[in-house]
Amino acid sequence: MEQVIQQVKLLLENDNSGHGFDHIERVLELSLRFCEKENANKEVVSLIALLHDVDDYKLFGKENAEALPNANKILNICKIDEDIKKHVLDEIKCIGYSKALKGIRPCTIEGKIVSDADMCDASGAHGLLRCYAYSMKIKQPFFNRELFPIENISHEKYTTYDSTSVNHLFEKILKLKDYMLTDEGKKEAIKRHTAVVCFLKEYFNEENANEWLEYLKEYE
Repeated sequence: MEQVIQQVKLLLENDNSGHGFDHIERVLELSLRFCEKENANKEVVSLIALLHDVDDYKLFGKENAEALPNANKILNICKIDEDIKKHVLDEIKCIGYSKALKGIRPCTIEGKIVSDADMCDASGAHGLLRCYAYSMKIKQPFFNRELFPIENISHEKYTTYDSTSVNHLFEKILKLKDYMLTDEGKKEAIKRHTAVVCFLKEYFNEENANEWLEYLKEYE
């Protein structure tokens, strides 16, 4: 496992978009915490958590996200058993909000645990920091009071259109609690959801954006 960690670090340690190795470490820690409450394979959970972003389309392009060359390479270098390797790769292909919008979700408890942990790290305090970091990386505005979020955003729209950080919070982050697949994930997601709502309430108050405060009420 230490060898896998070192290989993932080589790929992600210099990322400044919110998808770096610090994100991987938090997802791994949360996944293992969830794993204690579920009847899951700890080794498989750890591998999925460590490798779930090494071919992310936002970092490596959509072609890599389909073929998973980096994950395959690391698993081969580290001589992971073929059955475990297949399990890990199959579940990585089902993790992520953009995939969930297409109805693609993990099938095994190991994949469900990591999916929940990954989505939880997109919410709460760290989720807000990651959202801001990614917006700065792609030079996306933080807030435009004239541009309201898209309700029930499609996969195509989500992956192609230019938005704002605040709209992203509504279009993805505040919906994540409804995408949880484990009991532990649901508990953690509700707590983090509340933190994001509290931040937005204060932000809109400071912006004197009363129409946005009204819009936020349905997410409380």
